[in-house]
Amino acid sequence: MNLISKLRLLLGILLAVFIQNIAAQNYPNKPIKLIVPFPAGGATDVVARALSTKLSPLWKQQLIVENKPGAGGNIGADIVAKSSPDGYTLLLSSPAEVAINPSLYKQMPFDASKDLVAISKVASAPLVLVVNSQSPIKSLADLVQLIQAKKGAVNFASSGSGGPQHLAGELFKSMANVSMTHIPYKGGAPAITDLLGGQVDLFFAGIPPALPHINSGKLRAIAVTTLKRSPLLPNIPTIAESGYPGFNIENWQGIFVPAGTSSLVIELLNKDIAAVTNEKSFYELLSNQGAVPSFMPSKEFAAFVQNEAQKYSQLVKESGAKVD
Repeated sequence: MNLISKLRLLLGILLAVFIQNIAAQNYPNKPIKLIVPFPAGGATDVVARALSTKLSPLWKQQLIVENKPGAGGNIGADIVAKSSPDGYTLLLSSPAEVAINPSLYKQMPFDASKDLVAISKVASAPLVLVVNSQSPIKSLADLVQLIQAKKGAVNFASSGSGGPQHLAGELFKSMANVSMTHIPYKGGAPAITDLLGGQVDLFFAGIPPALPHINSGKLRAIAVTTLKRSPLLPNIPTIAESGYPGFNIENWQGIFVPAGTSSLVIELLNKDIAAVTNEKSFYELLSNQGAVPSFMPSKEFAAFVQNEAQKYSQLVKESGAKVD
């Protein structure tokens, strides 16, 4: 490459950076898409719509929630990973897409550690083990007895193969030394629909979509999956305190953008999401739906995701969880 060609290449790079910075300074100046890789009505969707309610007026631009379910969240996450890194396509991820699936799938359509950038953790909640209110199961001891009586002919729903709900079931099977059949769905909402209809026996559900049915008496909460009880279900014991110490699965949501997104856009997103998650009204909005704000800034969140990936890699290996 001669000197003139090198200079042209350098000028092209500098011009591209200049244009990107100018665009970032005016960000956002058009509607933004927030991709949810699960169907409407699930835990991640609930958090997304709460964010949209708060960020749209702050930005004076519409934050449009788009549900792109499938492949345990990989379809929606892949859309974002391959989108233009201009800040106008965001991902609201659960642990599945960025921390679990890389260990679970033999082939991933994207590299979560390279193709996506962590912006901020937004919300957190335990999963809650729920059964139909007509079920004889009223405790984990009842569940184990039923599985043994039915010689393993008990099934559990999940919102997709390899997601936190699936691995919670696999972890319980391993710790309780029992056998259950995994029934994957394309999200929490359809799983709850079939649980209400009696098509499945139990579900490690996100609290947001399950809570209204728990409060109405249609579903019975048995236990939560984190080490501490949920303030939203203070009378429901943890699995750890119910005879399975160390059981700990957290269902969190966080914002990611495509790699290559301007640092100015990343800083603005982080700042505005921090402001929103600190609002009392946002806490009330989420808590009414069964979740709580759980903000982490970019660097801290990236380290958290890396730790989650390590934890789930070990869990996938130990539990023998497989994509159905």
